[in-house]
Amino acid sequence: MPTADELRDRIEAAIPGAEVAVQSEDNVHFAAQVKAAAFAGKSRLEQHRMVMDIFGDQLGGEIHALSLKTETP
Repeated sequence: MPTADELRDRIEAAIPGAEVAVQSEDNVHFAAQVKAAAFAGKSRLEQHRMVMDIFGDQLGGEIHALSLKTETP
């Protein structure tokens, strides 16, 4: 089962320069805040897809829920 720190590390590795904070009380439901220059010029939906795509098949399984807040610096 992934931890909040593991999710943070994966997001930071996949989106260089991203500032990431991830919280979870049960390591199944997660909330992430991601600030990244890579989001510039992208719609909120595109930004969220960039993050969700990092976890692929884990979403809906090991990661039951991932709430996102994305922004540019």
